[in-house]
Amino acid sequence: MATENNRDKRIMLKHLAIIMDGNGRWAKSRGLERIEGHQRGVDSVTSVVEECLKQGIRYLSLYAFSSENWGRPQDEVNALMELLLHFVRMQREKMQQNGIRLKVIGDVSKLSCSVREALEETIAATSAGECLTLTLALSYGGRDEIVRALKKMATELCHGGLSLEDLNPELLCRYLDTADLPDPDLLIRTGGEKRISNFLLWQSAYTELYFTDVQWPDFNGVELCKALHDFQQRNRRFGLIDEQLTPDQKEKCH
Repeated sequence: MATENNRDKRIMLKHLAIIMDGNGRWAKSRGLERIEGHQRGVDSVTSVVEECLKQGIRYLSLYAFSSENWGRPQDEVNALMELLLHFVRMQREKMQQNGIRLKVIGDVSKLSCSVREALEETIAATSAGECLTLTLALSYGGRDEIVRALKKMATELCHGGLSLEDLNPELLCRYLDTADLPDPDLLIRTGGEKRISNFLLWQSAYTELYFTDVQWPDFNGVELCKALHDFQQRNRRFGLIDEQLTPDQKEKCH
């Protein structure tokens, strides 16, 4: 694990995104029901949130339930929603105590009333949190997010609120679910797969990617520190060459 002195010498990442994969396979390999893997995965969420607080990471985004996950067996979907409901309610006070602000992205209209109410209550209760913004991607898909953003822009175009000359990448960002978040610096995927599965497609244009065979229920603070150490060795140039970078840009790229 990095020491305080080592962290002071580095530019720490602001926004960490994680695709939490491998819960079902973890359970199956142990002869357990899939939901037991998801339950064990909640412990990993707690461990990673605690490590992010220690490391001074300000934004953590977790791919909790994709728009495609609605196609899973109904029993598993119901169990996942119950697990989400329990997590949001049980963690509310702890989030408040630790300065964690909860945010949700995705098409939440598809969630049940009880889940939406619990999320809204926790979002309101933690709105003053300044140490960490924890974003849960629920009923989320990157392509769907972009389409929803374009629909909002098209509506304003039709009503005269925007003109074609106004359209640019920066403007589109303002209509995304993540409008108030910086782009992720690092995206981790656990479980051995090497793809981003429709997660933060627009926002990850220059995000560093880290893939690990460790399944999510076995991912913890130690594994996170391995990923952070790997990130600190990357040379981020954002499409430029070294000679074009100013001293400040070079510092940010490492």
